[in-house]
Amino acid sequence: MTASAYEDLLARLLPARRFGVVLGLERVRARLDRLGAPDRALGRVIHVGGTNGKGSTVAMIAALVRATGARVATYTSPHLSCLRERVTIDPATPAGADALQPRGVMIGEAELVAAAAQVAAAGGDEDTFFEQVTAMALVAIAAARVDVTVLEVGLGGRLDATNAVAADVAVVTGVAMDHAAILGATLAAIASEKGGIFKRGQGAVIGASGEAAAVPVLVAAARAAGVRELTIVEDAAVAAVPLVGLAGAHQRRNAAAAIAAVRALGLPLHGGALAHVVHPGRFERIGDVILDGAHNPHGAAALAATLGALGLRPTLIIAASSDKDVAGIAAALAPAVGAVIATRYQQDRALAPAALAAFFAGATTAPDLRAALAAAPAGPVLVAGSLVLVGEARVRLLGAPADPYVVTDPPASPTLSRD
Repeated sequence: MTASAYEDLLARLLPARRFGVVLGLERVRARLDRLGAPDRALGRVIHVGGTNGKGSTVAMIAALVRATGARVATYTSPHLSCLRERVTIDPATPAGADALQPRGVMIGEAELVAAAAQVAAAGGDEDTFFEQVTAMALVAIAAARVDVTVLEVGLGGRLDATNAVAADVAVVTGVAMDHAAILGATLAAIASEKGGIFKRGQGAVIGASGEAAAVPVLVAAARAAGVRELTIVEDAAVAAVPLVGLAGAHQRRNAAAAIAAVRALGLPLHGGALAHVVHPGRFERIGDVILDGAHNPHGAAALAATLGALGLRPTLIIAASSDKDVAGIAAALAPAVGAVIATRYQQDRALAPAALAAFFAGATTAPDLRAALAAAPAGPVLVAGSLVLVGEARVRLLGAPADPYVVTDPPASPTLSRD
């Protein structure tokens, strides 16, 4: 296996972005069937959707399942700096005494290239970027013969490619306003799309990491789908959560949903596993720098609350995508920080620094992250507003793996064809 084979894969995936985001299940279902239905060889499956907290909840579910001695795989999106981050698979060794430690390993280049070859042979080059990557992930995970797979929804839920998989348990962490141009202009409409991952006979979990007004819509969706068991995470369950390694009160809400999901799968609970969970780019501290990908008003409010609880008032280095509710993000974060440097991440979806700075009184600008970090005064610095910016920061500050080509999900379009 040479590095060029992986580079060739990235180069092949890049043109698939031209298809945009096309929500629907018929294409991915047909592709999986041509591949021999790898989605039916994933072990037991937990499917996680919601507006915020999906990635953290996946990480906590994986830790809890791993603590039982089971082997776990995860599929998440987007990635921060390397496409291979999206798939992690536990080594094929007994958990033993280190069962409480993080063990998921980012998929290797050779394994991803092999899975991609199978998908291409089954006609996958005709599919969207996310559909192709999802099929690759399922092929690779099926080959690893794990006990449990945890899948994160990419966008929405009902028509997301991951919803072609018949999961044993479905979790919606919560619903807030985001992607309104695609999923619907009201909280109820968005909740209906998110609740579309509930299926007949599943265990279903509705978390507490969103707006309370969305919960009745999710309950109705779960009952209409015919789930076998419904758990609604309430305050008492959040208060009962043991020590969580991830910072912020909102992570206790995510943890409560993770606990409920593992119970719905019928596995024993090892709450101590939560103390060891790490999730890159979610209040991740690197010296005086904090990285948090909060990219919508609800996530920004949770970040602001965490800063307040810790008595921190950092300099904010922020970038945002042009299609985001930047005014809402600014309203949540501005009162919690001492100064603001508006910058951009190095992709065409980024809002220009000057346009971004206009949402923050007294903000300065920097052309890129390097210049923004150099301009920041001494003291704590918060890098936020975009997971892409956080990925750039992890590469610069930690030497995190970075792909030779920037291959990311395309910008979502408000005009989508649906099956």
